Amino acid sequence: MQHKKLPQDQPRPALTRRIKPFLASITLLMLPLFAVAETPEVGSKAPDFTLSTPEGAPVRLSDLTAKSKVVLVVLRGYPGYQCPYCQRQVHDFQVNADEFGTKGIQLLLVYPGPPADLEKRAQEFMAKEGTLPANFHLVIDPDYKFTNQYGLRWDAPHETAYPSTFLIDQHGIITSRKISHTHGDRTSAGDVLNDLTYTK
Repeated sequence: MQHKKLPQDQPRPALTRRIKPFLASITLLMLPLFAVAETPEVGSKAPDFTLSTPEGAPVRLSDLTAKSKVVLVVLRGYPGYQCPYCQRQVHDFQVNADEFGTKGIQLLLVYPGPPADLEKRAQEFMAKEGTLPANFHLVIDPDYKFTNQYGLRWDAPHETAYPSTFLIDQHGIITSRKISHTHGDRTSAGDVLNDLTYTK
């Protein structure tokens, strides 16, 4: 019986049948590695997370929203230097701390950056502002877990996260947000206080 020969550059049918399912399995396994989280929209539930203060105390978003509305402020953190725009923004919020306190609002400031000495960098950042009010919390994101979870990673040289502000109600729902793709376009304390006036 004479067998039909296949060209050398053409894979044998039996081998092809075995390879295709294998490649499909590998592709499915790799999909999560390339998935990019989307930034949560207004009206959606804010994804919960836990980060630690520079001193190591854990702070969980849902624990804060269970008590009051939360202003979540994502800073540029430490992109290789202390960001002057972040310093100015945090100072603005601290100047208006009494108004936030009167309204029972908590502020959660996220300071992302490379893991090496990030605790020290965050402490240096806050040294210029002094002790935070009781309703202000500064946490660090040394591995960009939160930043990636919220789709805010600014993946470029000397960048960390897109500066962002979210207003979250006591049900964990985002009622307003602002995502900046530049260094200086920040949400002010006045902007947030104005939003609070028009949200229940």
